[in-house]
Amino acid sequence: MKYIGDRLFALVNVIVLAVIAIVTFFPFYYVLVVSFTDPSEYISKPFILFPEHWSFRSYEYLLTTRSFLRALSNSTFLAVAGTLCSLAVTAALAYAVSRKRMRGRRKIMMMVLFTILFGPGMIPSYMLVRDMGLINSIWSLIIPALASGWNVILMKGFFESIPVELEESAAMDGCNDISIWFRIILPLSLPSLAAFGLFYAVGYWNQFFSAILYLNDPEKWPIQVFLQNMLITATNSELNSDVFAQPPPAETMKMAAVIIATVPILLVYPFLQKHFAKGAMVGSVKG
Repeated sequence: MKYIGDRLFALVNVIVLAVIAIVTFFPFYYVLVVSFTDPSEYISKPFILFPEHWSFRSYEYLLTTRSFLRALSNSTFLAVAGTLCSLAVTAALAYAVSRKRMRGRRKIMMMVLFTILFGPGMIPSYMLVRDMGLINSIWSLIIPALASGWNVILMKGFFESIPVELEESAAMDGCNDISIWFRIILPLSLPSLAAFGLFYAVGYWNQFFSAILYLNDPEKWPIQVFLQNMLITATNSELNSDVFAQPPPAETMKMAAVIIATVPILLVYPFLQKHFAKGAMVGSVKG
């Protein structure tokens, strides 16, 4: 009887999880299908699950539209430059406070913890960005968010797992602090840098609310703000292709734009997956 109950319980779990998976996956499937549907077929059918005629017209139109390509390039610069700057600041700060010879390390850690417990709020943040002269600058999305207190603490734990004897041995061989940092610490920290680099890259790529607050020029909008404007207010007439005179239906272009904005981050995950678990977990255990 107990065996039958276990089998029944497992069956119910499988059914429930399968239903949840289908419900979760269906919106992504529908967006993908509509983005590849031929415009004439989409106009004639109100609802499409599997198109009879596939087409790349929406993608071709978007990728020849200056405003969309400009937003895509803005997000690319934001993700690349922001990630590199954030990793440099986070790694340097985390390494400094991980070494006992660092003077004032406890006070610095208290300030880092303070940023986690108490956020400044929207108005003080805006006033800070304004007083720094960063309004309507792409750097307003990078400089105020250079380091995350939580990431500093986790990376600090990772650096503490590196034996100090390695640094002492290098110092005896004539290496200074800069040489030790670049030749020993950074190569050993690649798993941690890859994991936290992924966190930062996703965050910068998905910048939305801060971009709305600080960027007034539409030409400096990242892809997420451009998509929001396109999904809610934009019309086909506002997207002018350099190649196509007649735009595809608005819905197919919106779906194609969502796919294009999602794919870059999805492509990054497989390359960093092998470093992800190791880099994140070491810091969490040791910290």
